[in-house]
Amino acid sequence: MGSKGTACGIFAVFTVCFFVVQLTRYHLAALAAFLIWGFFPIPLRMLTSYSSGQILFFRVLISLLILLIINLLLRFSAVRATWQKWRKAPIGERRGVAGSTLLGGILLTSNWLLFIYVINKVSVQAGSFAYLICPILTALLGFLVLREKLRRNQWLAIGLSALSCALLGTGAARTLLMSLVVAATYALYLITQRRLQGYDRLVLLTVQLSLVAAFILPTASFLGASPLAGFHDTHLLLMTAILSAVFTVLPLFLNLYALNALPSGTVGILMYLNPVVSFLLAFLYFNEAATTLQAVAYAVILGSVVLYNMRFGDKPAIIKPIL
Repeated sequence: MGSKGTACGIFAVFTVCFFVVQLTRYHLAALAAFLIWGFFPIPLRMLTSYSSGQILFFRVLISLLILLIINLLLRFSAVRATWQKWRKAPIGERRGVAGSTLLGGILLTSNWLLFIYVINKVSVQAGSFAYLICPILTALLGFLVLREKLRRNQWLAIGLSALSCALLGTGAARTLLMSLVVAATYALYLITQRRLQGYDRLVLLTVQLSLVAAFILPTASFLGASPLAGFHDTHLLLMTAILSAVFTVLPLFLNLYALNALPSGTVGILMYLNPVVSFLLAFLYFNEAATTLQAVAYAVILGSVVLYNMRFGDKPAIIKPIL
């Protein structure tokens, strides 16, 4: 099967799955969020002439600025409630939340940096595959680290995912390794955030980006970033502002809005629209090619995703990713 035929077939499967569901405004919000994230490679590819560190530097700063404005002006009650909840918590919980927040910020920023590099320097396919396999990798880490239980069909899905990785590894080991590293950083980020249940996610994300900004501002040169040059580059500032506002903060709000009413299992299924759209872009927009072996591997991982989520009544072992 050709690359475009494979992409269209995958899209057809997801189209059928989405439209057999009675869509509410919450479904539409979730779909909009994942569609936006799926098209993330387009504006990112417009910055291929810049270093990954330079893009990351301004994405972090602009995203942080937007979140600070939103939280301090529109959600100050949530900020105060989160602060009071943390202050009143037992000392062990406070240390755990602080540690998980700091570690989460490091992992999330690492994921952003690696994803930027993979999309711009490796391939859109590699970035898409990372987020397609990420939820199942998260489930495996949940079992190993948090001792979460997995059903038999989920173990089979993990096995199929490993098979797909083996198939990809026989043809392009470096690309597969990059995809797995991107997936692993985000999966580990999700695992660290389990300890933060009950705390406002937007407030904690703002804290995480604040900590990251405090680190990267004085160490920008080590990332290959040049802040002074960047602040005089209109194209860079415009595109990173779009990445931050349209492709980071907006879909995050839409996703959180959807989670107010939809079961997390439903959102967990819909999230796969993100990498599927990116795959379509890779083949149909960026004209990337896929070998027959790669097409088989993609089909296997898609099958493992369907198998893993066969029972929708159970609470999934994942949380929706923040790109």
